[in-house]
Amino acid sequence: MLSGSARLNCRMFLKVMIAVLAATVLSACGSGSLKYRDLPVDQLYIEAQKYIDAGQYGIAAVAFDEVERQHPYSIWARRAQLMSAYSFYMANEYETAILSAGRFLSLHPGNKNAPYAHYLMGLSYYEQIADVRRDQYNTELAMAEFNQIVRLYPESEYAEDARVKIELTLDHLAGKEMEIGRFYQTTEEFFAAIGRFNNVVLKFETTSHAPEALLRITESYLALGIMLEAKKTAAVLALNYPDSEWNKYSTDLMRKHVN
Repeated sequence: MLSGSARLNCRMFLKVMIAVLAATVLSACGSGSLKYRDLPVDQLYIEAQKYIDAGQYGIAAVAFDEVERQHPYSIWARRAQLMSAYSFYMANEYETAILSAGRFLSLHPGNKNAPYAHYLMGLSYYEQIADVRRDQYNTELAMAEFNQIVRLYPESEYAEDARVKIELTLDHLAGKEMEIGRFYQTTEEFFAAIGRFNNVVLKFETTSHAPEALLRITESYLALGIMLEAKKTAAVLALNYPDSEWNKYSTDLMRKHVN
């Protein structure tokens, strides 16, 4: 029986083959222009580029793969690998783009375009981020790729946008914790709610969700009748976010319970 990782690899391989077959069939049924052509490598590359210029990204990806297939040891082959990944990304074939960019990195880890390959992978995960009510696996993978760029290539042209995307993914992950915490509050599982809100305060303190998390912790402690902890949390909220709307709610809430 295949292991989980082996099954995943098989599924990914099938997706790649389906994408390639679909693009090939599309070209055959459409213009008929994407056929085997024994051309010099630079000419094949130019032909593939023309599909990108025409916005035919799925066909372009297959055309760039053909550059590598016919001339695997040329400098054009390395360029074509990355352009194939880009074309799949532009065609919204994000999983295939990730596979293509990952293959480029495995074959050419020290290449000058490695930062861009990581960036393409990060963007491909980022485009698949679901809303906070769903699993955040792609969010975590996107953040991992963007962190790689910042850590390994801090001076690259992609580092600045990677830092912005990291903050956005952190905010998204914090939003997921808040969603779960609020659910626990509605079901009166207050200790579980406090655990989730504490995750936001400790792990995602730079996000926009942190002040609300402190308010929700205060609410939960009050619901449990643990006044001392509620006061401590309200004080932390007042100290760190004195002008936030959440501090105003917290102040009003504490005043009602003290009186």
